[in-house]
Amino acid sequence: MKAWLADTLTGVRASYLRELRAYFATPLAYVFIAIFLMMLGFFTWEASRFFDTGAADLSPFFYWHPWLYMIFLPALSMRLWSDESADGTAELLLSLPVSISGLALGKLLAAWTVAAVSLVFTLPMWLTVNYLGAPDNAAILLTYFMSLVMAGAYLSIGAAVSSLVNSQVLAYVIGVVVAFIFTAAGWPMVLGAVSNALGGGVGDLVAQFSFITHFETAERGVLELRSFLFFFGFIALWLALNVIWVSQRRSAAR
Repeated sequence: MKAWLADTLTGVRASYLRELRAYFATPLAYVFIAIFLMMLGFFTWEASRFFDTGAADLSPFFYWHPWLYMIFLPALSMRLWSDESADGTAELLLSLPVSISGLALGKLLAAWTVAAVSLVFTLPMWLTVNYLGAPDNAAILLTYFMSLVMAGAYLSIGAAVSSLVNSQVLAYVIGVVVAFIFTAAGWPMVLGAVSNALGGGVGDLVAQFSFITHFETAERGVLELRSFLFFFGFIALWLALNVIWVSQRRSAAR
């Protein structure tokens, strides 16, 4: 057990630092952050007509997080494993005497760090609403925290899919499709259609698997343990799938 834990921690540290350097040593992280902030700013200030609402809060800002994460975060995670195959480094990486769990977790944490940096750069929006009025800063802080946790859930999908296919483009497309399913499951239009077709009970069940459903509780300033556990359980599930698929690749290469 102690040896496995040591191998895992070594793998986490090595892959985390390696991936983080790869993000910031190339334009990838900078382009991602810039475009993400531009789109988030557009949807917050223009599409939601923030200044016409007359309310000093960040509801229009947080409303778009699941939808933008659905599009942007698979682009951030699509390269985590498919890049290894394209560059021919997968065999070398998987031959290292470290735990695959550690490698997978390190890669995920590196992408999660870039997402966290993106959120840090949105803090001027928080300062803006404080200048305009007196928002509930505790609720805003809670929503920021849950948004970061939710970002990890989106990234875990992309990382796992990246380990399953060799093409970055294919990893991105599949990642977006899977992310859309878990996002749109809580959309009122989808819930209405499911409830009408299969009954309200089925509609309520489908809603429980939606990121929107669990994120909305934080937007109301409420920290529900079940929502917190849902996101971390979701991350753990997709991380486990990531490890399984990479382990199968390692076995096939031997």
